[in-house]
Amino acid sequence: MMHRDGLDAIPVGGFAPTARFLDCVHCGLCHSACPTYVELGTEADSPRGRIHLMRALQEGRLEVEAEAVRHLDLCVGCRGCETACPSGVAYGELIEAARPWIEERHRRPFGERSRRRLTLVILTAPRTLRALLVPLRGLEALGVLAFVRRLARHLPPRMRSWIHLLPAPLAPRATLPLETAAEGEERAAVQLLVGCVMPELFGGTVRSTVAVLVANGCRVVVPPGQGCCGALALHAGDRTRALAQARQTLDAIVAATPSGAPPSIVVNAAGCGAMMKDYGALFADDPERAAHARAIAARVRDATEILAELPLRPLPSGGPARRVAYHDPCHLAHVQGVRSAPRALLAAIPGLVVVPMEDEDLCCGSAGHYNVMHPALARRLVARKVAAIRAGGAELVATANAGCALQLEAGLRAAGLAIPVRHVLDLLAEAYARR
Repeated sequence: MMHRDGLDAIPVGGFAPTARFLDCVHCGLCHSACPTYVELGTEADSPRGRIHLMRALQEGRLEVEAEAVRHLDLCVGCRGCETACPSGVAYGELIEAARPWIEERHRRPFGERSRRRLTLVILTAPRTLRALLVPLRGLEALGVLAFVRRLARHLPPRMRSWIHLLPAPLAPRATLPLETAAEGEERAAVQLLVGCVMPELFGGTVRSTVAVLVANGCRVVVPPGQGCCGALALHAGDRTRALAQARQTLDAIVAATPSGAPPSIVVNAAGCGAMMKDYGALFADDPERAAHARAIAARVRDATEILAELPLRPLPSGGPARRVAYHDPCHLAHVQGVRSAPRALLAAIPGLVVVPMEDEDLCCGSAGHYNVMHPALARRLVARKVAAIRAGGAELVATANAGCALQLEAGLRAAGLAIPVRHVLDLLAEAYARR
């Protein structure tokens, strides 16, 4: 993208070059790809409208006040607008740069501020999340959680949303060996990002990831000392926390990377993959880490990418015949451009027939911790997805991101539909287990 002379530098006290805002030609083709505009129908809740808001804030033509901040907060960060945009507007760069700038200048109400901080502390600190899950697992074992879930429809909407978001049942925590040998002939060696939330809330999917990679001839190495990739904090505008978390994970992977041909870094969560593929830009001003960050960003691959390219070893026949709809995780489809690989893997599973679903790549409302911070709109977004699933006649829903699976499952449960939602890797692991 060519920019106008003299407008490529970030103005003093600003967060983005003026030229970035001018890339938008106001055509409005992004509107139908924006989940919040589709749902709310207000210009300020569209990408075009938010670009106007961000520019006005940076130029001082608009105060950093609650109403403007609310419209920017309601952006799910899906970047579907980038897929739709004919002018190549880097909307994701703008919103990610604006959020820390806003947090430095805007004082949120105490309750909102506390909820944002607490959510980040819980979700991005594995030990904290692990400790909180101990009593919940105890309540599940006693049948209390099942009882609460049955009563959820009588509770206030926000509390009902939180209860529906709890996985049912809570999967055991995933603990992995530092290295797992490949089955049969070794076809590749990979490093696995385990992350923060995945091993605690989605242990089954983590184990499925390793099982499927190993079954396809991959030696899987888990770099010790890794933690959160930093994505959740960055999306919340806490750049300081995001950099600290990303630094820890970057350093852990660098320390575990052998000399010679470095292995691919496999990720099974779309937001983490998108974040790590952007490490080169994130650490561009860190002379100690910039080169390592660029090298690591180039090595990051979604697990479905790796498996589709190997390609898959034969899967055993005999699987149940089911119609499956695939939901595109935003940060996999729009940011990483991975669309065909998950569908190809699903089509390879005997018994599964992939059926189309309307708005397959429209955000489900999960969006990191969006469904916790903005539960009312998140419920509306997932209700739209549930209607599309129902209309398509799917007996099973698949996705390639655990957060999306959780949100879709919650939406289906709230609608009284007993349609299971599974990660693509879980479905593959079940198929290989039939051998």
